[in-house]
Amino acid sequence: MKRLVIYVHGKGGSAEESIHYQPLFAESDVIGFDYKSQNPWEVKNEFSCFYDLHSKGYDSVILIANSIGAFLSMNSLSDKQIEKAYFISPIVNMEKLITDMMMLAKVTEYELRGKKEIQTDFGETLSWNYLCYVREHPVVWTAPTHILYGEQDNLTSYKAICEFANRIKASLTVMKNGEHWFHTEEQMKFLDNWICCL
Repeated sequence: MKRLVIYVHGKGGSAEESIHYQPLFAESDVIGFDYKSQNPWEVKNEFSCFYDLHSKGYDSVILIANSIGAFLSMNSLSDKQIEKAYFISPIVNMEKLITDMMMLAKVTEYELRGKKEIQTDFGETLSWNYLCYVREHPVVWTAPTHILYGEQDNLTSYKAICEFANRIKASLTVMKNGEHWFHTEEQMKFLDNWICCL
């Protein structure tokens, strides 16, 4: 069976990170996706076109997605044939993340609606259109999914990840003392073992 593995990076990442996963899927072709779009309504078309172009000639597709890459993938690829998905520190409740950032920046919905975009002191741009989009387009995801979550994840609560995993019937693995960004030698070893054991 000819299998393709697509890796989707998180914020600040790159398609080159897919190289890490090649030994873990030695019998498959592994490619990274360097998407350019930043908001989910533009991403939808870009992701869909990438999938359609690269999945031709393959019997199955496995998706590995990191952080916001998982959110954007679920938003864009829910109607595609995906054999299995591995989500690393996925953003599973974008509305909550945005409203948490609004509280941190002391920005009200009224202010954001009026200004449309507000730059925060911590480097994020709050967008009224983005908030409206995620409210109007809840994630619907049915592909068999495995989730890896760091106990110290500062973007997604344990409660939120558990609720999401239960809702989509995904397996959930929690790394004790793990962070949102899996990057240390210990964390990457845990990640590799997680994939190999599934």
